[in-house]
Amino acid sequence: MIVVTGSTGNIGRPLVEALTEAGESVTAVSRHPVELPRGTRHVTGDLADPHSLEPAFQGADRLFLMAPDPTLPVAEIVKTARAAGIDRIVLLSSQRAQTRDDDPFLKNLEETVTDAFPEWTVLRPGGFASNALLWSGPIRSTRTVQAPFGDVALPPIDPADIAAAAAAALREDTHRGRYYTLNGPEALTPREQVAVIADALGEQIEFIEQTREQAFAQLSQIWPPTVVDKTLDALGTPTVAERTPSPDTELALGRAPRSFSDWVARNLDAFR
Repeated sequence: MIVVTGSTGNIGRPLVEALTEAGESVTAVSRHPVELPRGTRHVTGDLADPHSLEPAFQGADRLFLMAPDPTLPVAEIVKTARAAGIDRIVLLSSQRAQTRDDDPFLKNLEETVTDAFPEWTVLRPGGFASNALLWSGPIRSTRTVQAPFGDVALPPIDPADIAAAAAAALREDTHRGRYYTLNGPEALTPREQVAVIADALGEQIEFIEQTREQAFAQLSQIWPPTVVDKTLDALGTPTVAERTPSPDTELALGRAPRSFSDWVARNLDAFR
């Protein structure tokens, strides 16, 4: 049995689908009931309350853990999972754990997990292609996009590829004890990403470059200010590693990662 936390998100949902299609027994954990693939077991649980996860962990031997919030009691979650007999974990971390020294939470998170489980894999994705959905409303209403750092290129990763890497690590022994940096096959600037969306729509989209201050004010409405600061640092002054497509992605997937154009084609209705 495989437990998937964050099962309603843009990684968890395709991961549940991939595992179910592969014939695995899956328990999907979320705070509220959701529609899931036939045969998937759903358990209501909250990562903020590790005791609520005990019914989900019962009878499981593998776990996909999404714990992006520094306030979550990760040590207690890990203790609860191990007590239930879970031996293998795939942790969703972030590329910043490798490239940035300003985020001790990520390093502590990884150490807590890798010290506790005999079998582990750590996934460290960079920026998600799906972050472009933040532009969907303005594109639909005014055919404009406002974003900072218009000419700084980064290789966005398709969340479906993160899910595919997680599925492989949960099912295959060859990924045990590995850290994988995951990103897309090509570095694109925000201006170039908008051009890809415009080309797919067959319409013009105006790109309006924000200052860092303007972007901070906008993003702070949806994310905590500390998260916004770190995100803008990575977007505006990326390291060489953050700018460069990682060979780990193909190793984790067993194939080349999908392009940003592929992601746009599958999600074009969001921008119409």
